[in-house]
Amino acid sequence: MRKRSGLFLFLIVLASVAAGVFVYPKFLGAKWRPWRLGLDLVGGSHLVYSVDLSRVAGGDRDSVVNGLRDVIERRVNLFGVSEPQVFTAKSGNESQLVVELAGVQNVKDAIAEIGTTPLLDFRELQGEGTSTVFVPTKLTGQYVKGAQLNFDSTTQAPQVSIAFTDAGSKIFEDLTARLAPPNPDPQCVNKGKTLGVFLDNQLVEAPAVCDKISGGNAVITGKFTIEQARLLVERFNAGALPAPITLIDQLTVSPTLGADSFRKAIVAGVVGTLLVIIFMIGYYGLFGVFAAVALCMYIALTLGVFKLVPITLTLAGLAGFILTIGMAVDANILIFERIKEELKKGISGTAAIQEGFRRAWPSIRDSNTSTIITAVILYFFTSSFVRGFALTLLFGVLVSMFSAITTTRLLLRVFVKDSVKIKNQNGK
Repeated sequence: MRKRSGLFLFLIVLASVAAGVFVYPKFLGAKWRPWRLGLDLVGGSHLVYSVDLSRVAGGDRDSVVNGLRDVIERRVNLFGVSEPQVFTAKSGNESQLVVELAGVQNVKDAIAEIGTTPLLDFRELQGEGTSTVFVPTKLTGQYVKGAQLNFDSTTQAPQVSIAFTDAGSKIFEDLTARLAPPNPDPQCVNKGKTLGVFLDNQLVEAPAVCDKISGGNAVITGKFTIEQARLLVERFNAGALPAPITLIDQLTVSPTLGADSFRKAIVAGVVGTLLVIIFMIGYYGLFGVFAAVALCMYIALTLGVFKLVPITLTLAGLAGFILTIGMAVDANILIFERIKEELKKGISGTAAIQEGFRRAWPSIRDSNTSTIITAVILYFFTSSFVRGFALTLLFGVLVSMFSAITTTRLLLRVFVKDSVKIKNQNGK
């Protein structure tokens, strides 16, 4: 048992060391997986847009807002902004889009890009071999009424249906008649030319035309998942149902202020960790040393998870993580107190450790479950910096449970003998 525990402990230590190297900015991990830092840590601009949905039907409003968010995010990416944060928000009955451009101070051109209406258009593929090119047609998003997600009646595969206006129906009919094969096949084996679907000059889908399509409705099928089809519908609706957006608020955070906030957060985390370690060693002696070692491994593993996911760290997110450092030893305290009670009964150290973990587990499980539920509620029912706090709190609690239950148990099994005694509050 001790030999196997030693092997598991070695693997966890190895993972912790690797995580520590990975999270340190000056090592290799920074080159291919840099830290994602929020606006309040590196400076940048915070933009808030009001979305005018007055001309959009109630059932389409969520789709239009989500489509606009996707378009704006891709536009900002094309502009060259690193890791933009674009999300929706509600202010009363008004829908808003919030754009955070970390590291960007002069955003005049980016604002101009964001403020334009999303452009949806259809293009014909011309040429042969490697010299093919998409040529624009008259059919654009202004001729599209809307799009819906549905499923093929036979295969149940997701597909996207598009409805055109009267003018758009005529243009689409003439276009498909020209692109369809000479002898249309009902099974669509003999496919015609390709009709590219573009959003903001980027190819979204490139279906082949099987026959002339009349009636103002079309169906796009392809090898995409339900989620991909849903996103395609949102993009169509964003172009087909333009929802004007207006910049109503702009806040610029200087990089100096962000760097100062980041430095203070790091100092707070280090000081807090040292105080926790000093308390645990002073109160529990040898067991406190084990708790301190487990805590250091917990910090390395958690930061490794943050960077690997990756999670965008903000001041609120750092506060959530620092909070979990203190919470990470809660389980150890419950376990140590239970072990101390068992040792007072005169049983062996190994048996006391086993029984201490068994009796402490229900309390650890219930307390951490309540914290996890709170973090989930905060993440899904709030926005902006509160979600960052909730996310780091959630991951921190999950990793801390592993640290307390697995890492601390392995340390005790490997290094504690049956004759062990634990310090109490009187130092005895």
